[in-house]
Amino acid sequence: MKFIDEATIHVQAGNGGNGSAAFRREKFVPRGGPSGGDGGRGGSVWGVADRNINTLIDFRYARQHRAQNGEPGRGSDQYGRSGEDIELRMPVGTLIRDQETSELIADLTHHGDRVLLARGGRGGLGNIHFKSSVNRSPRQFTRGEPGENRGLVLELRVLADVGLLGLPNAGKSTFIRAVSSARPKVADYPFTTLNPSLGVVRVAQDASFVVADIPGLIEGAADGAGLGHRFLRHLARTGLLLHLIDVAPVEHASDAEECIRAIVRDARTIARELKRYDKGLFRKPRWLVFNKTDLAPEAGWRIERILRSLRWKGPAYPISALTGSGCNALCREIAGFLAARKDSTNRKRGAV
Repeated sequence: MKFIDEATIHVQAGNGGNGSAAFRREKFVPRGGPSGGDGGRGGSVWGVADRNINTLIDFRYARQHRAQNGEPGRGSDQYGRSGEDIELRMPVGTLIRDQETSELIADLTHHGDRVLLARGGRGGLGNIHFKSSVNRSPRQFTRGEPGENRGLVLELRVLADVGLLGLPNAGKSTFIRAVSSARPKVADYPFTTLNPSLGVVRVAQDASFVVADIPGLIEGAADGAGLGHRFLRHLARTGLLLHLIDVAPVEHASDAEECIRAIVRDARTIARELKRYDKGLFRKPRWLVFNKTDLAPEAGWRIERILRSLRWKGPAYPISALTGSGCNALCREIAGFLAARKDSTNRKRGAV
């Protein structure tokens, strides 16, 4: 299925039905009085988060969504039937914004979250409401209110605990295959990953986390180059970023020193593009993960030189996603970090 993470739709709630101006007319009942009923309420449009949906593709092709109008009132004190509401089922993690003002209407982060997108119009009043001691035969009635209508922009941001960053062919897809049951495409050429992939990593019986893999970034990604910039938004909800760095020998490098300089330059490119795209994303906790150590002679020496050149003070881990070396230890460290972060957040909420 094609992955769609943006859509623009128009929602129209139902109009309320008009009230009725009618009078009771029966044999042997002179001056029966007013009997016009109220109009029915117009149907509303609701958005509902559904964990069984993972793309906005349905809204790419069905852009108009209209709820049912309320029926008008009738004589004999008959009220009009209310219009039926409609529910638009969306993936968990969908942001809903007003198309004109860009105001955030809702953030559907949990299964079953429900938000009113367009309210149906109220039904009009029949003439039975205008009867009084001085007005025994009222002919007044009110018309139903129009339903709300608005344009909406839907934006999907996948829910994941950990996000993978790196150049094309850094081994992100291989890593997610090694630590989870996800099976993204893996091949020996750049931009193998075209859509975000999610994998659940289970460290223990009661400890797991979700990893998100997005297409690789290249220089100029913040300005629209390549594919990764389109999907960087999916890392906004993550608690930790893993920056995968390929430490295998660079083909065009003439010696080891030039290879180190090329790797450092590429690592700085990723950090720079991340900062240009979103400073909040850049400030998230980020770990360096040195991949393909099985292909790198003297991998320990290479990693030490790279860390020194980058002046990196944060966590760094050597792994081989292909052989699985170091992956289990890294996953345990991630699970511990996320658990500590969750406990800290809960304590802060309890203090408030």
